[in-house]
Amino acid sequence: MSANFNWDDTRIFLAIARAGTLSGAAEAMEMGIATISRRLDRLEQSLSVPLFSRHQSGYRLTDDGEALVEQAEALEYAGLAFAEKARLQGNVAGLVRLATSDNLATHFILPSLEGLMNTYPELRVDVLSGVQSVNLHRRDADLAIRMVKPDSGNLTLKRLGTVGFGLYGSDAYLKKVPGGPAGLSLPHAHYVGWPESHQHLPAARWITRMLRGRPCRLEANTLAAQVSAVLAGLGLGVLPHFMARQNGLRCVNPDPGVDQALWLVMHSDLAGSRRVRVVADHLIALFDEHKAYLALP
Repeated sequence: MSANFNWDDTRIFLAIARAGTLSGAAEAMEMGIATISRRLDRLEQSLSVPLFSRHQSGYRLTDDGEALVEQAEALEYAGLAFAEKARLQGNVAGLVRLATSDNLATHFILPSLEGLMNTYPELRVDVLSGVQSVNLHRRDADLAIRMVKPDSGNLTLKRLGTVGFGLYGSDAYLKKVPGGPAGLSLPHAHYVGWPESHQHLPAARWITRMLRGRPCRLEANTLAAQVSAVLAGLGLGVLPHFMARQNGLRCVNPDPGVDQALWLVMHSDLAGSRRVRVVADHLIALFDEHKAYLALP
């Protein structure tokens, strides 16, 4: 990296990566296309790395550029946090809408909110479950916690950690297996899995490989329902360790290779809002505290 690296140029890099074109980035940044192009050239020269390949249809990240996106997002987040700290004034007040899954809300977020809201009595929080139906671009929520990283839009992202998954069964189901758990044949076992609409999930793809063309014995579109089905002895399920552990399920395979990253996502326009920032910082600290509990069997 050369001495003339300007960290503010990473904002240009992210804008082009998100928009896919110079014109889209220029509109998002409220700058001229020539300025965007010049600052991208300056950034690539200072890093001595080509960040994009140029095509008629737009700009695509190179492998080097793709590898730098997460660090650039961390720099963006740090810059927004710095700016917010610099202008601490007035009370934290108003409504923050947080979209997350039922299991994360129930086990982690809701029990943690009393201290935050005692510190900021004029802050209100709406927790919206069912993240599939919540769209940040439509401003359905201010913040979202997701296990699938968004790849488009004017969004600010922060990785919170990893949700570890394992293969679990109930004692009742495993006792029915000839030879007990030691005699379990995964390709011939019954499975509780995801419906067709969720086949993009790593856990769903893993189960599909195990089934080798057979159908799941039962499908459910929420993890809570899957845990209940596995508890009832209907089959094996690929479940988050923390949920399976709390329900006394037996681990058959602690690492099927389907762990998922957990992301905090907010619309970039709201990242400077103090009420949103206070909730975001609380969530970052919360999941950092529970990082090992979430990830490990």
